[in-house]
Amino acid sequence: MAQLARTIKRRLLHGDAAWAYAFIAIALLVYAMFTAYPVVSAFMISFQEYKPLGSTYVGFENYVNSFGDSLFWKSIRNTIVYTLLTVPVSLLLSFAVAILILPFKKRLQTAFKAVYYLPAVASGVAMSVVWLWIYDPLPSGLMNRLLDVFGIGNQNWLGSSATAMFSLVLMAWLSSHGTSIIIYLAALLGIDNSYYEAADLDGASFFQKLWHVVVPFLRPTTLFLLVTGVIGSFQVFQNAYLMTGGGPDNATTMVGLLIFNNAFKYFEYGEAAAQSLVLALIIAVISYFQFRFLGKDVEY
Repeated sequence: MAQLARTIKRRLLHGDAAWAYAFIAIALLVYAMFTAYPVVSAFMISFQEYKPLGSTYVGFENYVNSFGDSLFWKSIRNTIVYTLLTVPVSLLLSFAVAILILPFKKRLQTAFKAVYYLPAVASGVAMSVVWLWIYDPLPSGLMNRLLDVFGIGNQNWLGSSATAMFSLVLMAWLSSHGTSIIIYLAALLGIDNSYYEAADLDGASFFQKLWHVVVPFLRPTTLFLLVTGVIGSFQVFQNAYLMTGGGPDNATTMVGLLIFNNAFKYFEYGEAAAQSLVLALIIAVISYFQFRFLGKDVEY
């Protein structure tokens, strides 16, 4: 047995296996430094009253404080509302645009994909500045100009609790669908034409082909985009931070923004670490149920 173990070890460290370890070494090092180590550190800090020059072990106090904080629960509720309003609509819009692009020739498809993907390349800060101008509460703001056409007065879009969340949701609806559109279009191009021909022979209409041919074939793609979309929306930070700062009256305070404020504004590192782990657990549970109930008949 010892001889067998030495033989296996020798083979793993020589030849092609040695080169394989050499090629993945840098990736493993980067993963260990910037993913594994921060996660382990956050777990340890969540049980401490963290200070740069000396920390005190406090057990589950940070978790108890988080669960007893009404703002923490409000931020979770805001995040859930934001997710429910943005993810399904974003998927539907991306799917609709991909369907509209599909009949065009390849060069025109490429042009449309480039146009729709352009906002994803642009700086998030620059995009937020543009949307701040759109939501300007003065009559010069683009949204208020649009309302004025219908005889509606100026609205303080980002400064009112009644409209602040909707403003962030509308911003998500009208931007950053490029990646989903490209993925959907690639999946649509992967459907064999024989299925459409068979549907035509059966006299299927456009919507019947859409429902009975396209939708079933796109289930793996839709599940992937749904899972990644929910994960991204639960981690949303930039829009709320730059557009509203979480206000007014914490109406747009998301979990990610709350964690950031606790860590870098109030220097409650232990509580921020505990809340980040709770957020990770929530995302993991939601992702599990998405795969459990929506991925039953999905083949990869």
